[in-house]
Amino acid sequence: MTREQFISHVEATQKAFRRFLVALCCGDTALADDVAQESYIKAYLSCDSFSDLEKFNAWIFKIGYNTFINHKRGERLTVGYEDAKELTAQDSADSSFAYQELYTALNHIPAKERTSVLLFYMQGYSIKEIADIQETTQVAVKQHLSRGRNHLRGLLSTN
Repeated sequence: MTREQFISHVEATQKAFRRFLVALCCGDTALADDVAQESYIKAYLSCDSFSDLEKFNAWIFKIGYNTFINHKRGERLTVGYEDAKELTAQDSADSSFAYQELYTALNHIPAKERTSVLLFYMQGYSIKEIADIQETTQVAVKQHLSRGRNHLRGLLSTN
């Protein structure tokens, strides 16, 4: 892939990629920006070895997902779901954000479930494509989707 092709593909996919990362980071736009920047750097540094331009979207989403997971590995959840809801309700900037309740619930479910739900429902990826991005089986993706929906249903119905 040439530099020009890389730039063209980034420009064509950056809005969807950013939307995915903001949702994956549960509304934390600063973290999403950091993950996006790091992902684009990683992709650019390895674009010489990438040749299937038709799969650029899946490739960049996979890099973004892995970058996010690497960032989250060292992080520990220090507040519970109910505490997080109270904190976001008190913060006027977050409470005015239309999807904050969903992001709070997404933050409470496991990362693989969250990623599967976001890629399937928000980005429209197929189960096979999600399996490729997450480097797992299609059966595992179906389980992540089912469990993720159930977790979200339980978290969002308590409101």
